[in-house]
Order: sequence, then C-alpha cells, then structure tokens
Amino acid sequence: MDPAFSRRRRVRDRLLRALLALSAGLTCVLLAALVGYILFRGLPRLTWRLLSTQSSVLQGTQGILPNILNTLYVTLGALALVLPLGVGAAVYLNEYARNRRLAAAVAFAADTLSGIPSIVYGLAGALFFCRLLGLQASLPAGALTLAVMTLPTIIRTAQESLKTVPQSYREGALGLGSGKWRMLRTVVLPSAADGIVAGCILAAGRILGESAALLFTAGMGMALNHFFASWENFSRSSGATLAVALYVYAKERADFDTAFAIAALLLLLTLLVNLGAKLAGRRLRPQGGKRHG
Repeated sequence: MDPAFSRRRRVRDRLLRALLALSAGLTCVLLAALVGYILFRGLPRLTWRLLSTQSSVLQGTQGILPNILNTLYVTLGALALVLPLGVGAAVYLNEYARNRRLAAAVAFAADTLSGIPSIVYGLAGALFFCRLLGLQASLPAGALTLAVMTLPTIIRTAQESLKTVPQSYREGALGLGSGKWRMLRTVVLPSAADGIVAGCILAAGRILGESAALLFTAGMGMALNHFFASWENFSRSSGATLAVALYVYAKERADFDTAFAIAALLLLLTLLVNLGAKLAGRRLRPQGGKRHG
C-alpha cells in the first residue's frame, strides 16, 4: 500500500474522530447548560407551599397542586389505554400475523403517525372526543387524545424489541412443550422487556411535556379536580397539566419565577420516570439471561 495514501487516511480518520468528539462535547455542554440554568432558576422557587396549594385570589395563595394532579390523571389514563393496545398490536403483528403486507402497512402507518405534529392531534381530538362524543374540554378527552398520539410510538418500539429476541428462544420453549401464549408470556415478553419499557419511557416523556394537544382537549382550568368526589363532574372538568401551566404562567401571566419552578419540576419528574423504568426493565429481564442483538 502506498505510504502517502495510508498517511492521508490516518489523518482523515483522526480529523473525523475529532469532529465527532467535538460534536458530542458541544451537545453535552449545551444540554448541561440548559438543564443547569433551568434548575438554577427553578429550584429556589420550588417550595412545599407551591407544591401543596392551589392558586386563589381570595386567599392570596399561589400553587400548582391542581396541575400536578391533572398531570398524574392524564398520564396514568393515557398509559392505561395505550400500553395494552400498543403492546398487544405489536405482539400480534410480530408473532401472529401471517399477512406480511398487512404488517408492513401497519408499520408504515405507525411511522407516518409518529411524525404528525401534536397540534394536529389536538385539533382532531377536540373535534372527535370533545364535540362528537360530547366530552367537552376535559381530562378524559386529553387522556384519550394523548393515547392516540403515543400509540404509534408504543407499537413500533415494542415491535422492534420483539424482533431482537432470538428465534432459538421461541423454538426452545415450544420444544419443551409450552403453548404459544405461554411461550410469549414467559420467554419472549420478558426478554423484550427493556425495549417495551423504553417505549413506555418515550410515551410518558411525551405525555409529561405535551401542551399543544392538551390546550384544545383538556383545557387550561386551574381548579382542583377531585377524582373520587364525583365522576360526572370530574369527567367534564377542564384541567391544565404542568406543561400547560408552564405555558400559562410564562405566556399569559408573565410569571417567570413560577414558570421556571414548573420547568424544574418537569425535569425532576422525567429523571424519576427514567430511573424507575430502568429499574423495572432490569427486574422484568429473565434472570441469568442476556439479550442478543
């Protein structure tokens, strides 16, 4: 080999590695600066009084307890709807569907729906759930809209995770006398737990940070909604989640101190969701087994 050519290739490889390292470093620095600035501005304002009270002009209080509860209601409601549907659809498409064209069409539709802006989902949810079904601007309408919006993410991540499970696992379980459903329940799904949990993380993160779709479906109500008091009133109550409240305080009220406090709380919640999902994925993984790509 020509020594000059080898020298040029080594120089080029070093230059490319240096550029990649620089790109990764700049990304980490920007992320650290953004997160650090939000925590620096938000954590001092994030007090127990703010977390445990609701805003009231008469009482002279300002709190985000209703927004925290609304976020919890919407997140749990959307995940409770989307996880069985998404994982079930992924299992059917990957394990049961014989028509490969149907599976490819569903995968293409899921990829297409994942790229639709969230405000389009908000308008569609406002027309279908709020007006056609008569739910009005309420928390159930917001949860249903977010379930539809995150369904493609759950389907695609669960489907790709199921594809990473080696075929020998399935053949071994069937060879030992297990039925197909028992094989899926005890071998395939636990082996694909990491990918399914990753899809849950993506869905939960998108739900926590979503505001555009909820502005049209869940509304911007700041009142405290009691889940156990009256289902009829709760199902028709407008409620702002933390992301919507962040928009209201920053855009409508120009209260940037409270807005930064809510942003810091959202960052902490996202970190807790990631840590909890990671621990859950490790527990669901079969003991003594390793994932194979």
